[in-house]
Amino acid sequence: MSIRLLTPDVVSKIAAGEVVERPASIVKELMENSLDAGATQVTIESQGGGINLIRVADNGSGIPASDLELAFRRHATSKISNSADLEKISTLGFRGEALPSIAAVADIEVITQSTGGITGSYLQLRNSTVVKRERRSRPRGTTITVHQLFRHFPARLKFLKSLTTENSHVANLVSQYALSYPEVKFKLYIDGRQAINTPGNGKLRDVVAEVYGLETAQQMLAVDGAREIPSITGLVSPASLCRSSRGYLSFFVNRRWVRNSTLFRAAEDAYQRLIMTGKHPIVVLDVSLPPQEIDINVHPTKTDVKFRSSQIVYATVAKSIRNRLVSAPLPRVEPIAPQAPPPAMLWTRQGDEAPQPPTFRPEPINMPILRVVGQLASSYILAEDPTGLFLIDQHAAHERILFEKILAQRSQQNVEIQGLLEPINIDLSPKQDEVLKTRGELLNGFGFNIEPFGGRTYLLRAVPAMMKSGDLAEAVRTLLDSIAIDEEPLRREEKIAQSLACHSAVKAGDSLTGEEMRELIRQLEQAAQPKTCPHGRPTMIHLSAQQLEKEFGRIR
Repeated sequence: MSIRLLTPDVVSKIAAGEVVERPASIVKELMENSLDAGATQVTIESQGGGINLIRVADNGSGIPASDLELAFRRHATSKISNSADLEKISTLGFRGEALPSIAAVADIEVITQSTGGITGSYLQLRNSTVVKRERRSRPRGTTITVHQLFRHFPARLKFLKSLTTENSHVANLVSQYALSYPEVKFKLYIDGRQAINTPGNGKLRDVVAEVYGLETAQQMLAVDGAREIPSITGLVSPASLCRSSRGYLSFFVNRRWVRNSTLFRAAEDAYQRLIMTGKHPIVVLDVSLPPQEIDINVHPTKTDVKFRSSQIVYATVAKSIRNRLVSAPLPRVEPIAPQAPPPAMLWTRQGDEAPQPPTFRPEPINMPILRVVGQLASSYILAEDPTGLFLIDQHAAHERILFEKILAQRSQQNVEIQGLLEPINIDLSPKQDEVLKTRGELLNGFGFNIEPFGGRTYLLRAVPAMMKSGDLAEAVRTLLDSIAIDEEPLRREEKIAQSLACHSAVKAGDSLTGEEMRELIRQLEQAAQPKTCPHGRPTMIHLSAQQLEKEFGRIR
């Protein structure tokens, strides 16, 4: 097959396919142009899921009349002028592909005014060709209207989702940029209905109230790491406020909304053992760093960035979030707001490979001195202090105690081991067998002695001393499954400690003597993070004296 150059029309269609994935893609490009133009008010309209009409109007600097047609030529931009500018991009747009890509897949009308006068310039394009030019009245700024998206591309139309889905993408996109630019007043109308209306007063919490609701906004915790490099600023939810999806994680890099795996991982790791498995925090953070430290030219739609020092960014974000969580006051309501140390993967050790991320250690959390009252349902320890009543989950509390003890023994290489009188046969699956062969030394370091016995059968000869009797073979298989995923080595160690603590702790339903309960509470008081188990569940619930008095009618 012979090689030939593609025609300009085909090239423009290919470029349009990279930039315009769905109606929300057009909204993104036009909003970014408005923000780059210094707009303080941006109004977005969407009809028919954005397929029938998209209109973005702003009060920005506008486009000079002499440049208006040039703006619809490929690679024409006011954002950069030479290759050196690519190393210090400070605008949201810079490729010069947005407007020509949109014009390749839809009909466009634009009216703009840049001089501060009354009369503006109007342009109408069909199939990337100008069909009308005239002067029209408009105050300073730009309005771009996109009609009949993909009308001439039925194959692209059928790949779009339902109108509800496309509308949700548009609404989410506008919400994200409203969170990133709280000083800009955003309005969104979907099929004539006002969906978003932000105040534009520069207060992020007020935008969160508009996007997520007033109650959520009031609970959010301010993060102010402006003195860090990179600087981290914004709002994060307390551990008691979480959601069932990751859709509430919003990150901006130099105010550009991005979906970056390093940032997502840093946020979720900061909340580990603080919220329950399957739950996710609400995060709205801007990461600010010198433009030369990031590459924003790694994705056609600019939805991701690449960091020069991703380890530093990861550790700084995680530390900023976790430090704010630890410093938050504990509400005197049920359940007690969980507080936890940073994930073990964030701790550095002597001898780790350079470059080293910043080292940080958990701050211990004080726990009141409690007097044991009794046991409820063979599962909960009742205790009191002058402030009220505590209900303590005996299993979760014991898990916390053992978890910290296991990690301490591991770090000091002083693991207590108990040999078994009779070795236990363990039959492993092929996957478990492979994990044991590649990571068996990790189990050895925690006190397991496992020997090959032919095929996928092994002999368990010793276990950590704290492990209770029971199905030890199943416990080993569970451990192997938990460390099968490729993760940082210290994270795998943490998973082993979690599993050992869970297997060895007293269970719900175990009757405890008064002395056993007092000893468990004494050890919990000495724990660094006593208010949550290693998996993120609260270890206790507090009923204040005031709450009890109110319930019994002593306070009116």
